[in-house]
Amino acid sequence: MTTEHGIGRVEGDQIALLASPYPDLGAVVEATGSLACLDGCAETRRVPAAGTRLLAPLGRPRAMWGVGLNYRSKAAQAGRDLPTEPILYLAASSALLSPDAEVPFPAGATEQLDYEGEIAVVIGRRLHRAAPDDVWPAVAGITAANDMTARDVMKRTATPTLAKSFPGCNPLGPSVCTPDELADADAIPVRTWVNDELRQDDSSAGMIFTIPDLVSRISWYAALEPGDVVLTGTPAGTGQDLGRFLAPGDRIRIEVGPVLPLVTTVGDPS
Repeated sequence: MTTEHGIGRVEGDQIALLASPYPDLGAVVEATGSLACLDGCAETRRVPAAGTRLLAPLGRPRAMWGVGLNYRSKAAQAGRDLPTEPILYLAASSALLSPDAEVPFPAGATEQLDYEGEIAVVIGRRLHRAAPDDVWPAVAGITAANDMTARDVMKRTATPTLAKSFPGCNPLGPSVCTPDELADADAIPVRTWVNDELRQDDSSAGMIFTIPDLVSRISWYAALEPGDVVLTGTPAGTGQDLGRFLAPGDRIRIEVGPVLPLVTTVGDPS
């Protein structure tokens, strides 16, 4: 993870700070293609996990890809046919938000702010016209994302980038795990709670386009570079599905595989 004190490794209720020359994990991946170099970094000191301010682990990625309607449960909930090609978009990196932070409600722009718990894939090696089998070896890690969406903006503009790019509306983190830490890379759990109510509970096994397939397809249109992030879609149980959108004071908690929980609070109108 990336903390106010630098890069650290999670060890129980403590964070072991590492003697790394890089400011954040994104810089590590861009420079080296993976997080493996951190294994050899000396530990400088330890700080308690509680009370240590965490930063967006990847800094500000150059590209953040997203996909719409990539879970069978979501398609079934919406009564839609399964897409034959992924619905792709780019989100503004200015929408990134650090873990445990407060996102200002974009008042005047939306009345339907929604949460989307997602698995975020961090690219470690350049991929261009890659085969699905090439993808996992080129992945540096995964983390959790809350791909917040203004549903009324989406409907009004038909432009996902505008509906998902309000400042602070793309929380990411708080930690990044490497692929070897996944119990099953084909069934990565993703769960979302809103105010302690479980709203989403699925895994990547429910995806329409699997992670290798999705990343491969993107790479046939655009080269994916080290440090780029691919958001892989959200399962059923969003506010859109339930007719229950976010309001100031709501607390969203997203869990993805072994990644530490990503917590975001909706603040007062901006």
